[in-house]
Amino acid sequence: MPKYRTKKDLAARRHKRLRQRLTGTAQRPRMCVSLTSKHMYVQFIDDEAGHTLAATSTLDSKFRETGKGVNVEGAAVLGKFAAEKALEAEISAVVFDRGGFRYHGKVKAIAEAAREAGLKF
Repeated sequence: MPKYRTKKDLAARRHKRLRQRLTGTAQRPRMCVSLTSKHMYVQFIDDEAGHTLAATSTLDSKFRETGKGVNVEGAAVLGKFAAEKALEAEISAVVFDRGGFRYHGKVKAIAEAAREAGLKF
């Protein structure tokens, strides 16, 4: 086993630990947040059926029209858009999956904006 691990490896280990406790259902899907250096992604997943019910990211044209970047301000906008997509898909309550990332900065901004837009965690 290598002595030094990359941030990506450590995040994957944290996410694996998290996923042992979290599972999404059709009534309460898992809101999965994923971050890269260039983009942010949010998916609503039903783990029982293995389907993505709704998704949005910084690649969507609606997000690009705002002119926000991949920062905390952009994360807040993305959280609002994600909540709107979820409500369109008749999803009102979710289980929040932070994807192995710490709950601060962009992840926190996405979660708080989604709560303000009407999602229940």
